[in-house]
Amino acid sequence: MLRVAVGDARELPIPERPLVATRLAGYHLLHTHLAPGGLSRPDLSVMFLNRLDAIAVLTVEEGRPRAAQLAHLVPPSAAEEDWRVYPERPYTAWLGFDLGAEVRALEEEFGRQARLRELADGSGERVVLVGLDRGEGPEAEALLDELAELARSAGGVVVHRELVYRPSPDPRYLVGRGKLDELLSAAYHNDAGTLIFGLELTPAQAREIERVTQLKVLDRTQLILDLFAQHARTPEAKAQVELAQLRYLLPRLVGRGQAMSRLGGGIGTRGPGETKLEVDRRRLSARIQELSREIGRIARRRREARKQRKRRGVPVVAVVGYTNAGKTTLARALAKKGAAGEDKLFATLKPLARRGFLPGLGEAVFTDTVGFIRNMPEELVTAFRATLEEVADADLLLHVLDVSEAGYLERKQVVEDLLAELGFQAPTVLVLNKADRADPYDLELARERLGGLPVSAVRGEGLGELKRRLAEALIRAGFQPAAWA
Repeated sequence: MLRVAVGDARELPIPERPLVATRLAGYHLLHTHLAPGGLSRPDLSVMFLNRLDAIAVLTVEEGRPRAAQLAHLVPPSAAEEDWRVYPERPYTAWLGFDLGAEVRALEEEFGRQARLRELADGSGERVVLVGLDRGEGPEAEALLDELAELARSAGGVVVHRELVYRPSPDPRYLVGRGKLDELLSAAYHNDAGTLIFGLELTPAQAREIERVTQLKVLDRTQLILDLFAQHARTPEAKAQVELAQLRYLLPRLVGRGQAMSRLGGGIGTRGPGETKLEVDRRRLSARIQELSREIGRIARRRREARKQRKRRGVPVVAVVGYTNAGKTTLARALAKKGAAGEDKLFATLKPLARRGFLPGLGEAVFTDTVGFIRNMPEELVTAFRATLEEVADADLLLHVLDVSEAGYLERKQVVEDLLAELGFQAPTVLVLNKADRADPYDLELARERLGGLPVSAVRGEGLGELKRRLAEALIRAGFQPAAWA
């Protein structure tokens, strides 16, 4: 099938979707210049942004074609910039040029490089990370590192990362149009199809960036929501994640005018009627209410279970901390049962209650909770409030701090600030986890500054002393030792 689109100087009707499922769009662009000059930089940018097979300019003088110039994209590994530009020649000299063979060779090279990358990186989605430094310095670098870890945990392959310094974000493109073009070139050269930004984009910014780059665009909140969705296994966790996603999506719905309208019936619905956007919003609102009621029922069941534990006089220790600090592994080691932890962010979404034994006290329940993260999306805090209520009713908090990670002091503060913001108050025991992986000097410094107990949940080091401290803290809180303890 051959499709031809004709435009003029005011409008270039480049179709939005390619005709063929390849790296190139399947379109050639030919336009005319009424003065000498050949291909311009904007011409080449149009070809690059739209992944055109080729672009040619025909110089017309006195109504007759004179010279022509041709350019096409090159594979990302080529030495050229992003394209190859041929010298201008008389237009008749191009009549024997086999452009189809050139394009097929390009597609074959694109495919070969893609197969090599897949062998090297696996089938993970190749992503470009973009951070914004508004003067934070090391803090901005730490946030970009954390964004890379989030992307890895979500199954992405980070092929390029860039920290952009801007005292104030660009209201339209966040990082500015020039920098956006550079990021698009980086994505092209690394065969990446996704841009992930390290802070929340406005709906208008996300639309503009997608329009300009033709790439999938995610922000940090969307990435975290996707990560939660991947790890949601139980009906409870799935409901909470869906609720958070819908609350994020609802204000970002964008209508397309009367093209998305449907006729209605009855008074007040004649004419264009109710737009599809309004229908979508109404349906999402109804689903949000349904999920909220379901999570409310879950919260009530949890409260009843906690009341029964209280009546039995069994103390509850809530294991809290920054995500991937080793909470699940430590809770399993203390209770000597339960699922093993994973080296991923937000691997635990459902609060897991495990029975254990504390010497000198007796039986105790260890509750593993969802991990915290800096700038935690409000949608997640709201959706997981039923889960976090386990922390509110705990008799003791076991704060797990990964002392082997740089920036552990900031992470400790993030957890403490979130607990205070949520109004959770209970005696706290601080544990310096992953002590076997920490630098000895840093570990000793952390002990002096924070007073925490070094342990290694994986190796079982320090667990005996930790159990003793937990028992002492619970006895101070008013729990009586069991007669058989």
